[in-house]
Amino acid sequence: MTEPVLTFTDRGIYCPAGDFFIDPWRPVARALITHGHADHARPGHGSYLATEAALPVMRHRLGEIKADGIRYGDARRIGDATVSFHPAGHLPGSAQVRVEVGGQVWVVSGDYKTRDDGFCEPFEPVRCHAFITECTFGLPVFTWAPQAEVAREINAWWQLCASEGRTALLGAYSLGKAQRLLSLLDPIGPILTHGAVEATNEVLRGQGCALPDTTHITPDIDLKAFRSPLVIAPPSALGGPWARRFRNAATGFASGWMRLRGIRRRRAMDRGFVLSDHADWPGLQEAIEATGAETVYATHGYTEIFARWLSEQGYDAHVVPTEFGNEADDVEPVA
Repeated sequence: MTEPVLTFTDRGIYCPAGDFFIDPWRPVARALITHGHADHARPGHGSYLATEAALPVMRHRLGEIKADGIRYGDARRIGDATVSFHPAGHLPGSAQVRVEVGGQVWVVSGDYKTRDDGFCEPFEPVRCHAFITECTFGLPVFTWAPQAEVAREINAWWQLCASEGRTALLGAYSLGKAQRLLSLLDPIGPILTHGAVEATNEVLRGQGCALPDTTHITPDIDLKAFRSPLVIAPPSALGGPWARRFRNAATGFASGWMRLRGIRRRRAMDRGFVLSDHADWPGLQEAIEATGAETVYATHGYTEIFARWLSEQGYDAHVVPTEFGNEADDVEPVA
């Protein structure tokens, strides 16, 4: 019987042939990292391997780490395994990890989306025998509108707020979603940012990402000096003292979870914009079919439902418990 290329342990996804882990959630000697979100790139590992484009953000978040960068598509031998990284389309530098051992190919998706957003490297299907897929939005209700349509909604909302003399306060995760939003805006006024967003902006600008001018909101800044502003802040800042300085502000939130009315109500925002950096229901299906994989492992998200659906379609589908999914704004538990 052929040994599995990857196994699932209490520390994360493990490759016995190469003696490494992929996105481990407990400290290990060697970690291969799909992207810089905190539920995938955690501190405490002996060494890190990620794409060259992912490393600046990882170093910004994790501090001094022993890390090596690899270009998309380059193959590297680790023990008896050959690994390569391929674009995941989730945020700049994000990757799927391909692992080949003895002619068997397994791919770990990390987080991914299949639609090209024009901001990060587009998703690249990778042929494999087994595919480990996220399924954050693995229900038919999660189908995304074209990005241009969502962009028009956000720009129109900003225009409306400006016409009413209100500040438009938009919640978005500070790494990836905030910068994607910036790339979609048609600025009609100044764009102000929370410190967490601005710090990531600076890292990505340093890598050559084109972002519009933004102003970091510091304690001594005079907000009255900014006419018709739009403010971008992480979701955690919207309900606290930081946000209360914006009197008469209209609040919005950009997330795939805004597709659900109950969550829109619970967030108590004036507007919800359905925009996600994860694959929607059609995108998950397209990605899995494109791999050619017969075996699929469903990780974080609607794993039970999605794996059952895959089994009904003829896949050898399994559920894999993980600890991914507790960081990004797109990972909202459904009550």
